[in-house]
Amino acid sequence: MAGSSIGECFRVMTFGESHGPAIGCIVDGCPPGLPLTEEDIQQDLDRRRPGQSRHTTQRQETDRVEILSGVFEGETTGTPIGLLIRNVDQRSQDYAKIRDRFRPGHADYTYLLKYGRRDYRGGGRSSARETATRVAAGAIARKYLRYRLGVEIQAWLAQMGPIVAQDFDDAEIQRNPFFCPDAAAAQRMADYLDELRKAGDSIGARVDARVRHMPVGLGEPVFDRLEADVAKALMSINAVKAIAVGDGFAVVEQKGSEHGDGMRPEGFLSNHAGGVLGGISSGQDLRVSVAVKPTSSIRIPRPSIDLHGEPVEVSTTGRHDPCVGIRAVPIVEAMLALVLMDHVLRQRAQNADVQAPIQPIPAG
Repeated sequence: MAGSSIGECFRVMTFGESHGPAIGCIVDGCPPGLPLTEEDIQQDLDRRRPGQSRHTTQRQETDRVEILSGVFEGETTGTPIGLLIRNVDQRSQDYAKIRDRFRPGHADYTYLLKYGRRDYRGGGRSSARETATRVAAGAIARKYLRYRLGVEIQAWLAQMGPIVAQDFDDAEIQRNPFFCPDAAAAQRMADYLDELRKAGDSIGARVDARVRHMPVGLGEPVFDRLEADVAKALMSINAVKAIAVGDGFAVVEQKGSEHGDGMRPEGFLSNHAGGVLGGISSGQDLRVSVAVKPTSSIRIPRPSIDLHGEPVEVSTTGRHDPCVGIRAVPIVEAMLALVLMDHVLRQRAQNADVQAPIQPIPAG
């Protein structure tokens, strides 16, 4: 299957299905000498892990990661790192009744047309279960970026349906199950999801992210623009339907006199561009937002067809997230880490000896 890997210098290939014995990934290109333990990876996996509150799927996966290769005596060796996460709580019988019909909004229909077969058990390879491997790989990239360069990546749930976070408290993001920076908004989200769960419905969300202490010079000016690679990575996350960099769609109403980020010797005067100019990082904070669609697996019956092309109604039971945007927060962070790590190594490979005639101005 094509399209199971990402990156050039820091390359990650994932494998496995939602209801198979395990999922995993191979991380190739990690520099040697990075201190790395399973616990370094586990802390990020635990943030994504299902079943931690009534607001996410109740599938009880421990998501314990095993490092199979690439680490010796607590440090990376420079060889491929093999990571494995065993599936322990599959309930494939929950999907038996949809084996011959297509769930609206899912990949069932297109997957079968493309490959001539499909794993109906939870979506198989197209399941969001696969993203656990991305979080595991992203934890390695995140540690390198922080350990070597001081880069800090943070995402949060900025909006769920009509509920928008109004306040921003860094510490609050880790205090509630929604990764929401606004405690009052998080409580309204909880009440809102309780109502949706009773109705058998779901809702979309917006996840915002910020990367601090960005290196200058990441990205290329044509096809491999930093924001282009970031967009591809974030759009590859299940259920993500839109991405914005910097001010995003608000630029439609901005004048050039408003949008261009002025500069002074002491730093940038604004950051409408989101930390990327001409496809290359400016050293300012990288700012992105993603829109996550409502979960397609809902109890409300919807029209569809079966394998014979006959009309049917489909109601999806089992264990599903009423808002996949919640667990998307650590996945967004992981994908950002993978892209930035790859570009850091690409920049080092080509331009390590470059001496610019000017010094970068402060991020502002």
